[in-house]
Amino acid sequence: MVEHSQGANKGRHATVTDEMLRQPPQRRRTQAERRNESERGLVQAAITVVSEDGVSAATFEAIARRGGYSRGLVGQRFGSKLGLIEAVIAYLHDEKELFAKEDCADGLSGLEALLTYVDRYLQRLTHLGEAQAYFRLLSLAVADISAFRSLFATEHDRIRVRFEGWVIRGQAEGQIRPDLDPTAAALMVGSQLLGLSIQALIDPAMSVDPIRVTCVATLRRAFATDAESDSAIEPRRPR
Repeated sequence: MVEHSQGANKGRHATVTDEMLRQPPQRRRTQAERRNESERGLVQAAITVVSEDGVSAATFEAIARRGGYSRGLVGQRFGSKLGLIEAVIAYLHDEKELFAKEDCADGLSGLEALLTYVDRYLQRLTHLGEAQAYFRLLSLAVADISAFRSLFATEHDRIRVRFEGWVIRGQAEGQIRPDLDPTAAALMVGSQLLGLSIQALIDPAMSVDPIRVTCVATLRRAFATDAESDSAIEPRRPR
């Protein structure tokens, strides 16, 4: 019985080995790929630490420990805390761009793109550690008048340009009131989302859903032409 079992095991091992040999060899990652992977891992670790424990807890040592890297690698990759913050903001910006492209497709009108962005943003507000990390860092930048305050100003200007473009497009389509100043409208919407994001940090138990519905309905009534203001409260999705 023992000999039979050993023989069966030997056969199984041989089969597995044969299958492994038939697999194409894995391509070795380049140095640039390994570097990008470690930088992304460190940025994600920094976001997690800031979101869960606060900005003051985001030391190089804590970030390295959370990401499974050496402390020296954090300094080697980013040079300083400012360099790390720059990388975090760039990462979060890319995530916002992906979010906007996925939820506000080209098939939507300018009005619906704007309302859909607001709707989806508020839906995700209390569930994303990334959003919490972003606004914790922003609060510190404003409170301390720190060197990276300008980084947030640049990011917010990108969002303003996006919102402004949707307003201009909606006006050209006849769905957004022509008397609205696109820049002022964009800044108003951005400030509304900013305020709600900070409020969610102050009061994590805040019920976002009724605020989301009210916000979308209010923006529709304020921005839409008379013909569009009678539309459904919820933003429409492309078919």
